[in-house]
Amino acid sequence: MRNIVLIALFFLVACSDAANHSTQPETQTPKSSANSSAQTEAPVKLKIHVNDTTFTATLEENSSAEAFAEFLMQGDMTLDMHDYGSFEKVADLPRSFPRNDKQIDTDAGDIILYQGNSITIYYDKNSWNFTRLARIDNVNKKRLQQILGKGNVKATFSVE
Repeated sequence: MRNIVLIALFFLVACSDAANHSTQPETQTPKSSANSSAQTEAPVKLKIHVNDTTFTATLEENSSAEAFAEFLMQGDMTLDMHDYGSFEKVADLPRSFPRNDKQIDTDAGDIILYQGNSITIYYDKNSWNFTRLARIDNVNKKRLQQILGKGNVKATFSVE
């Protein structure tokens, strides 16, 4: 008898749940509609000022780039960047950012988060386990090498 009662309760709950789902209108906003205003806004651009040149860069679509942009919205950040390996300028960041590391091949113009707490501007190639934050728009290796020069540089990062 007890099993029959349990089975009957099961069917009642199942039927009641099915009836509720089929007769009540959907009230949730689809994700695509919720994001449609964000898709129509201009993307946030990263600006990097080195010596007398200002670059713009397109941010990657990952949590690292989003956190970095949000941090820069609080104010510009100027870093002393030093040369490393004759292919990148690197500096320690004032705080750590989320990592989305994966094996990638860098190229001139890549802006990379390394170990969550360092930033690099590549002016040549490298291959390692990194998080790409952004890519400098419309620049090549020769131009970057001219602007970044040899030795240390001051670079100011901001968002548009």
